[in-house]
Amino acid sequence: MAAALFFSLHSSLFTLSSCGSRDGYFKLEGHFLKMNQGEFYLYSPDGIIPGIDTIRLNGGRFSHEIPCTSSGTLMLVFPNFSEQPIFAEEGQSVSLDGDASHLRELKVKGTKANELLTKFRMQISKISPAEEQQHAATFIEDNPNSPVSLYLLRRYFILTDKPDYKRADQLLSLIKSKQKDNTALTRLETDLAKSKATAKDQKVPRFSGSDINGRPVTNANLSGSLSVIYTWASWSYESQEQQRQLRRIARKYPSKLNLVGISADASKQECIRAMKRDTVTTPVVCDGHMFESPLMTQLGITHIPDNIIVSREGRILDHGLNTHDLIERLEQLLK
Repeated sequence: MAAALFFSLHSSLFTLSSCGSRDGYFKLEGHFLKMNQGEFYLYSPDGIIPGIDTIRLNGGRFSHEIPCTSSGTLMLVFPNFSEQPIFAEEGQSVSLDGDASHLRELKVKGTKANELLTKFRMQISKISPAEEQQHAATFIEDNPNSPVSLYLLRRYFILTDKPDYKRADQLLSLIKSKQKDNTALTRLETDLAKSKATAKDQKVPRFSGSDINGRPVTNANLSGSLSVIYTWASWSYESQEQQRQLRRIARKYPSKLNLVGISADASKQECIRAMKRDTVTTPVVCDGHMFESPLMTQLGITHIPDNIIVSREGRILDHGLNTHDLIERLEQLLK
């Protein structure tokens, strides 16, 4: 399965043999049990590195350095498709230590932010999702000056099946009072406003783009039929499975469901290869800008997989459902 996840290796990620860190760079190194050889991938949702980079594991170890002149968030994508945020700082380094069969218990050491998140993850490892959200709120209240608080706010109050925008606003105000010079707050504030704009019962925002064949894709394409706008990428198994389930239900109810896909692939060719492999024939937009895609921005979508169900009248019926709930909801609407 990992073979289907190859990305283009960008020059911004280098294998190192030396220890330590240096100005203008951020270093990651680690050791994994039960994973001798393999690859995992690195991207940045806030743009501190371009595209997607490949990290190669040799003898269960890796050591890599990326150019870094400002603080930001990196996301590691492991072979089991789970993700781990890493908080990068210029001139700093972190070490990762874990068991490949228990990645939820991965320990990240080296900077205060990464150690705080590790501590938080250990605390929530055996509690319910509802309790996790309360723990996240408590963490933010106790650490409003930490970059971890921005990640937890987005993860538990915005990018969730049941967003809590009221609580998100309260917590964001607290963070803003302590991080007045953090430019990442502007992006988070914008994402929150756009998420509200695509909440249930809102009118779908006007949008326009072109699919991989150059054909226009706009909100006018959705008129008169039940539609789903969804995001996916060739490197995200969960999003590809959601796409397969959407295609299955579209075949079950021919001419009753419109599908519009937005690919977060950095490479249009990777997107096309994945579409050919899965015989995807419905419109897919892939502009190579990943999470900075203008279409994703217009629709207030900031992650994958994501989805928006749009009524025949252009109203948002649901946003951000997991795959099971998405298909169940469509079954109800299409019967």
